Amino acid sequence: MPKIMIAGDSTAANKIEHARPETGWGEKLSWFFSDHYQIINFAKNGASTKSFIKEKLLAEAAAAMNKGDYFLIQFGHNDQKINDDRGTTIEEYQANLATYVQTAQANDVIPILLTSITRLHYQGQQLAADAVGAYPSAMRAFAKQHDILCLDIFAATQTYFNQLTPIEAKSHFLHLPVGVHPNYPQGIDDDTHLNGHGATAVALIIAQALKESGLPCGQDIQIE
Repeated sequence: MPKIMIAGDSTAANKIEHARPETGWGEKLSWFFSDHYQIINFAKNGASTKSFIKEKLLAEAAAAMNKGDYFLIQFGHNDQKINDDRGTTIEEYQANLATYVQTAQANDVIPILLTSITRLHYQGQQLAADAVGAYPSAMRAFAKQHDILCLDIFAATQTYFNQLTPIEAKSHFLHLPVGVHPNYPQGIDDDTHLNGHGATAVALIIAQALKESGLPCGQDIQIE
Protein backbone atom coordinates (compact mmCIF):
# COMPACT_ATOMS: atom_id res chain seq x y z
CA MET A 1 0.00 0.00 0.00
CA PRO A 2 1.55 3.36 -1.00
CA LYS A 3 1.95 5.94 1.74
CA ILE A 4 1.36 9.67 2.08
CA MET A 5 3.90 10.78 4.70
CA ILE A 6 3.81 14.17 6.39
CA ALA A 7 6.76 16.11 7.80
CA GLY A 8 5.79 19.30 9.57
CA ASP A 9 4.97 21.24 12.70
CA SER A 10 2.06 21.59 15.12
CA THR A 11 -0.32 22.86 12.46
CA ALA A 12 -0.18 19.37 10.92
CA ALA A 13 0.62 17.13 13.90
CA ASN A 14 -1.53 14.57 15.68
CA LYS A 15 -2.70 15.92 19.05
CA ILE A 16 -3.01 14.39 22.51
CA GLU A 17 -6.41 14.48 24.22
CA HIS A 18 -5.28 17.10 26.75
CA ALA A 19 -4.75 19.52 23.84
CA ARG A 20 -8.20 19.10 22.29
CA PRO A 21 -9.97 20.71 20.57
CA GLU A 22 -6.60 21.61 18.95
CA THR A 23 -6.30 19.49 15.81
CA GLY A 24 -3.67 19.17 13.09
CA TRP A 25 -4.68 19.07 9.45
CA GLY A 26 -2.66 15.86 9.09
CA GLU A 27 -5.23 14.14 11.29
CA LYS A 28 -7.97 14.91 8.77
CA LEU A 29 -6.21 14.28 5.44
CA SER A 30 -7.22 10.62 5.35
CA TRP A 31 -10.87 11.73 5.14
CA PHE A 32 -10.26 12.69 1.52
CA PHE A 33 -8.24 9.67 0.37
CA SER A 34 -9.48 6.24 -0.62
CA ASP A 35 -8.28 3.24 1.36
CA HIS A 36 -5.66 2.67 -1.33
CA TYR A 37 -3.30 5.05 0.52
CA GLN A 38 -1.98 5.00 4.07
CA ILE A 39 -1.41 8.37 5.77
CA ILE A 40 1.56 8.45 8.16
CA ASN A 41 1.92 11.70 10.09
CA PHE A 42 5.45 12.41 11.37
CA ALA A 43 4.69 16.08 12.07
CA LYS A 44 5.50 17.24 15.59
CA ASN A 45 4.49 20.18 17.77
CA GLY A 46 7.19 22.83 17.77
CA ALA A 47 9.16 21.37 14.88
CA SER A 48 11.19 23.39 12.43
CA THR A 49 13.17 22.14 9.45
CA LYS A 50 16.18 22.14 11.77
CA SER A 51 14.73 20.44 14.86
CA PHE A 52 12.91 17.79 12.80
CA ILE A 53 16.29 16.69 11.46
CA LYS A 54 18.09 17.06 14.80
CA GLU A 55 15.50 14.95 16.61
CA LYS A 56 15.93 12.23 13.95
CA LEU A 57 12.34 12.48 12.76
CA LEU A 58 13.50 12.82 9.17
CA ALA A 59 15.55 9.66 9.62
CA GLU A 60 12.46 7.94 11.04
CA ALA A 61 10.43 9.01 8.02
CA ALA A 62 13.19 7.88 5.66
CA ALA A 63 13.20 4.43 7.25
CA ALA A 64 9.50 4.08 6.40
CA MET A 65 9.86 5.19 2.77
CA ASN A 66 9.23 2.87 -0.15
CA LYS A 67 9.27 3.51 -3.87
CA GLY A 68 6.09 5.23 -5.00
CA ASP A 69 5.32 6.89 -1.67
CA TYR A 70 4.71 10.64 -1.31
CA PHE A 71 6.39 12.97 1.19
CA LEU A 72 4.55 16.17 2.14
CA ILE A 73 6.89 18.78 3.63
CA GLN A 74 5.42 21.79 5.49
CA PHE A 75 7.53 23.99 7.76
CA GLY A 76 7.94 27.68 8.47
CA HIS A 77 6.07 28.62 11.64
CA ASN A 78 8.93 27.64 13.95
CA ASP A 79 11.72 28.33 11.47
CA GLN A 80 10.39 31.88 11.75
CA LYS A 81 11.44 32.03 15.44
CA ILE A 82 15.00 33.11 14.72
CA ASN A 83 15.78 33.88 18.37
CA ASP A 84 14.99 30.27 19.30
CA ASP A 85 17.27 27.27 18.82
CA ARG A 86 14.76 25.92 16.32
CA GLY A 87 14.83 29.05 14.20
CA THR A 88 16.53 29.22 10.83
CA THR A 89 17.64 31.94 8.49
CA ILE A 90 16.09 31.85 5.03
CA GLU A 91 19.31 30.36 3.68
CA GLU A 92 19.32 27.65 6.35
CA TYR A 93 15.65 26.97 5.71
CA GLN A 94 16.25 26.41 2.00
CA ALA A 95 19.31 24.25 2.68
CA ASN A 96 17.23 22.12 5.03
CA LEU A 97 14.47 21.80 2.43
CA ALA A 98 17.13 20.44 0.08
CA THR A 99 17.92 17.74 2.65
CA TYR A 100 14.25 16.70 2.83
CA VAL A 101 13.92 16.61 -0.94
CA GLN A 102 17.14 14.67 -1.42
CA THR A 103 16.11 12.17 1.26
CA ALA A 104 12.83 11.52 -0.55
CA GLN A 105 14.43 11.25 -3.96
CA ALA A 106 17.13 8.88 -2.68
CA ASN A 107 14.32 6.54 -1.65
CA ASP A 108 12.35 6.88 -4.91
CA VAL A 109 9.70 8.86 -3.06
CA ILE A 110 7.98 11.93 -4.51
CA PRO A 111 8.64 15.10 -2.44
CA ILE A 112 5.86 17.67 -2.32
CA LEU A 113 6.55 21.03 -0.71
CA LEU A 114 3.66 22.80 1.04
CA THR A 115 4.01 26.41 2.03
CA SER A 116 2.89 27.00 5.62
CA ILE A 117 -0.76 27.54 6.41
CA THR A 118 -1.38 31.17 7.30
CA ARG A 119 -1.57 32.56 10.78
CA LEU A 120 -4.70 34.56 11.47
CA HIS A 121 -2.81 37.86 11.61
CA TYR A 122 -4.76 40.76 10.14
CA GLN A 123 -3.47 43.90 8.52
CA GLY A 124 -6.54 46.04 8.21
CA GLN A 125 -9.40 43.98 6.79
CA GLN A 126 -7.19 41.35 5.18
CA LEU A 127 -4.68 38.82 6.48
CA ALA A 128 -1.10 40.06 6.57
CA ALA A 129 0.95 38.93 3.57
CA ASP A 130 3.86 38.30 5.98
CA ALA A 131 1.83 36.22 8.46
CA VAL A 132 4.56 33.55 8.33
CA GLY A 133 7.36 35.91 7.40
CA ALA A 134 9.40 35.29 4.25
CA TYR A 135 9.29 31.50 4.57
CA PRO A 136 6.42 30.79 2.13
CA SER A 137 8.11 32.86 -0.59
CA ALA A 138 11.46 31.20 0.24
CA MET A 139 9.90 27.78 -0.29
CA ARG A 140 8.33 28.86 -3.57
CA ALA A 141 11.69 30.18 -4.76
CA PHE A 142 13.48 26.99 -3.73
CA ALA A 143 10.88 24.85 -5.49
CA LYS A 144 11.14 26.88 -8.70
CA GLN A 145 14.95 26.78 -8.68
CA HIS A 146 15.07 23.00 -8.17
CA ASP A 147 11.93 22.07 -10.15
CA ILE A 148 10.14 20.53 -7.15
CA LEU A 149 6.36 20.47 -6.90
CA CYS A 150 5.19 23.13 -4.45
CA LEU A 151 1.58 23.53 -3.38
CA ASP A 152 1.03 27.09 -2.22
CA ILE A 153 -1.09 26.35 0.83
CA PHE A 154 -0.16 29.69 2.40
CA ALA A 155 -1.83 31.53 -0.48
CA ALA A 156 -4.76 29.11 -0.55
CA THR A 157 -5.47 29.45 3.17
CA GLN A 158 -5.13 33.23 2.99
CA THR A 159 -7.68 33.26 0.18
CA TYR A 160 -10.02 30.98 2.13
CA PHE A 161 -9.91 32.94 5.39
CA ASN A 162 -10.03 36.34 3.66
CA GLN A 163 -13.40 35.33 2.22
CA LEU A 164 -14.73 34.96 5.77
CA THR A 165 -15.43 37.56 8.40
CA PRO A 166 -12.83 37.68 11.21
CA ILE A 167 -15.33 36.00 13.55
CA GLU A 168 -15.98 33.22 11.03
CA ALA A 169 -12.24 32.79 10.49
CA LYS A 170 -11.59 32.58 14.24
CA SER A 171 -14.10 29.73 14.46
CA HIS A 172 -11.48 27.60 12.65
CA PHE A 173 -8.71 28.30 15.20
CA LEU A 174 -8.13 27.57 18.88
CA HIS A 175 -10.25 30.36 20.35
CA LEU A 176 -12.16 29.53 23.54
CA PRO A 177 -13.64 31.78 26.23
CA VAL A 178 -12.99 31.28 29.93
CA GLY A 179 -14.74 28.30 31.51
CA VAL A 180 -15.95 26.64 28.31
CA HIS A 181 -13.49 23.78 27.86
CA PRO A 182 -11.82 21.73 30.65
CA ASN A 183 -8.49 21.67 28.78
CA TYR A 184 -8.44 25.49 28.70
CA PRO A 185 -10.23 26.69 31.85
CA GLN A 186 -8.71 30.17 31.49
CA GLY A 187 -9.67 30.31 27.81
CA ILE A 188 -7.30 30.68 24.89
CA ASP A 189 -6.82 32.99 21.91
CA ASP A 190 -4.56 31.21 19.44
CA ASP A 191 -4.29 32.48 15.86
CA THR A 192 -1.90 29.73 14.72
CA HIS A 193 -3.36 26.38 15.77
CA LEU A 194 -6.50 24.87 14.31
CA ASN A 195 -9.51 23.25 15.94
CA GLY A 196 -11.30 20.27 14.39
CA HIS A 197 -13.38 22.45 12.07
CA GLY A 198 -10.32 24.34 10.89
CA ALA A 199 -8.20 21.22 10.46
CA THR A 200 -10.88 19.69 8.25
CA ALA A 201 -11.12 22.85 6.15
CA VAL A 202 -7.34 23.04 5.69
CA ALA A 203 -7.07 19.31 4.93
CA LEU A 204 -9.71 19.82 2.24
CA ILE A 205 -7.68 22.69 0.76
CA ILE A 206 -4.59 20.46 0.68
CA ALA A 207 -6.53 17.53 -0.76
CA GLN A 208 -7.92 19.78 -3.49
CA ALA A 209 -4.42 21.03 -4.32
CA LEU A 210 -3.14 17.44 -4.52
CA LYS A 211 -6.09 16.46 -6.71
CA GLU A 212 -5.27 19.32 -9.10
CA SER A 213 -1.51 18.60 -9.09
CA GLY A 214 -1.66 15.91 -11.75
CA LEU A 215 0.02 13.36 -9.49
CA PRO A 216 -1.32 9.79 -9.57
CA CYS A 217 -2.34 10.04 -5.90
CA GLY A 218 -4.77 12.79 -6.87
CA GLN A 219 -6.93 10.24 -8.63
CA ASP A 220 -7.66 8.60 -5.26
CA ILE A 221 -8.81 11.80 -3.58
CA GLN A 222 -12.52 11.93 -2.93
CA ILE A 223 -14.06 15.38 -2.62
CA GLU A 224 -17.82 15.75 -2.67
